[in-house]
Formats: sequence, structure tokens, C-alpha cells
Amino acid sequence: MLWYGHLPNRQELSTLETRFSREHVLPNQVIGFLKGESKVADPLSALQTSVSILGGLGSRNEPSLIDSSIGLTARMPTIVATYHRLRKGQEPVTPRPGLGHAANYLYMLNAKPGRPEHVHALDSYFTLLADHSLNASTFVARIAASTLTDVHSAVVAAISALKGPLHGGAPIYVWEMLQSIGKSENAESWLRDRLQKHDRIMGFGHRVYRTEDPRSRILKELARQIVDPSLFELATTVEDTARKLLREQHPERPIDVNVEFYSSVVLHAVGIPPELFTCTFACARTVGWTAHIVEQLQDNRLFRPDAEYVGPEGLTLEATPPGTSA
Repeated sequence: MLWYGHLPNRQELSTLETRFSREHVLPNQVIGFLKGESKVADPLSALQTSVSILGGLGSRNEPSLIDSSIGLTARMPTIVATYHRLRKGQEPVTPRPGLGHAANYLYMLNAKPGRPEHVHALDSYFTLLADHSLNASTFVARIAASTLTDVHSAVVAAISALKGPLHGGAPIYVWEMLQSIGKSENAESWLRDRLQKHDRIMGFGHRVYRTEDPRSRILKELARQIVDPSLFELATTVEDTARKLLREQHPERPIDVNVEFYSSVVLHAVGIPPELFTCTFACARTVGWTAHIVEQLQDNRLFRPDAEYVGPEGLTLEATPPGTSA
């Protein structure tokens, strides 16, 4: 729908699934890079460089932007899973024909098919996170695309915007927060202490929503179905307590749970290691990034914002002593 502008009929869906199955496999050059760098490179840097290598192997004059977009989207989980297994000293797992996009990701990570409820949850996560308007990484992708660079380079630029904790990287910090709290009875004292120190409560607040992130509601229900009951109780207690304390502290502006909060719990439950949370977000968001790139290039205009200088004026250069350089 995002690439072509309409939901597929059965034939179009079958064709797309066949394309994905064929495109999941990585070229030897990317596998060779990952073998050499998996022990030293952080996950997001390894993903970023692998995408750049894929772009260098392809032609800048490919017949279709959408073809490039489909191929890259299919390979993103393969890159992440290959990196992860090599980092652990294990052999990469070849994608299995006939498995769906989310199912193949779990299969390649764990060398065995994922449980149906886990595949469903991850597939739902991929759908919910596929696109979300002009967030930071998508905007970066469109800016890069406006220069008429290739799809892979624009996605490399988008991945760069994920390295900070405020966009894409938040779920790992949510998970660390939940692990630090440990038990439901610790939630209020832990959260009050952080708020008194003016620390951020990760998983709360959004630049667009002034209420609960609607995606979070779906992820919470998925978590209810697949997460260990004690962990789900901890998460819901932290959610309720943080919402109450934030409203006490900021009665003038609602601060509610966002998509990252329950993303962390769902990703953990399906077997994604915390260090791969951000890369998994990138796998999901590649659909949206590439759809925006396609849209940008359909009626392109180079992004060139104006800037207004507001600094000091009338400055003069002091005389430089003889024999010295300015």
C-alpha cells in the first residue's frame, strides 16, 4: 500500500511475497564485511555500512525505485540476523523460502521457526512501525533523496538519525528502566527519584500525540497475550504510576505512554535481544522510508531551508602581531 498507493489483490500480494523470498539472500560482499566487523562494530553501525555496501553493488540506474525499495526492505532483517549470529560465533542461517518477512527474521536469528503467536506479534510490530509521517529519520531520508541520491544512500542517512535515544533507540532504554525497577512495588519510589533528578522517563511523551499513542494500545494487547505475566504486571504498573506522577508534575500538559514503551516488552517476548531493538525498528521503518523516497522523487524539489543570522554584528579583527599567522 505504501509503495504502490493501494492494497494488493491476491496476485499482487503473491508476487510481492515471491520477490521478498528471492531478495532475502545477502551478497557475499556483505556477508564478508559482517564476518570481519561483527565482533567490533555496534549493531546500528554494522547495519548502516551493510546498506551502503548493498548500494555500492547495485546500479544507480535501476529500472524502478520500488524494485530497489523492495529488495532493501527484504534484506534488512537478514543483515541484522547475520550480524547477530556472527557476533555470537554462530553460523548465519539462510532465509527459508515460504516463510513470511517477520517469520524469516525470527528463523534467521534463532535457527528455528518462531512460535505462531510470536510471528504474529512481530508482524504486527512491523506493520505498526512501518511509517509515521515526517519523523526525524524519514525527514532525513527525504532531504537526502531530494538531492537525487540513490535509495540506499538515503536510507543510510535515515539510519544515522536513529543513533540518539529520542528516536528509534528508546525501546532499549525502556527495557533497561524496567529491568532496573525489577518489581512492581519498586515502581513509584524509582520513578519519583528519577523525576526529582529531572531525568526523562523513557517511553512517555510524544512530539505529536497529546494523549496515549494509539499504536501503544495495540502493542499492549499483544504483550498481554505473549509476555510473562509478572513482566506484564511490572510494565502496566510502571505505565500507570508514571502517568500519575507525570500528571502531578505537569498538570498543564498531558504526557502519556508512547509506542516505544510496549515495543520493548513485545520485542523481548518474541526473542529479539535488546541490543537489536533499534535495528529491528529500522527493519520495520524501511518500508516507510523508501515509500517517502519514492514519493519525494515523483515530484522532486531540493530541500534548501532559509536561515536567518541572529549573531553579533560589527565585529572587527584585532591587529595580528608581526611574524604570526591570523
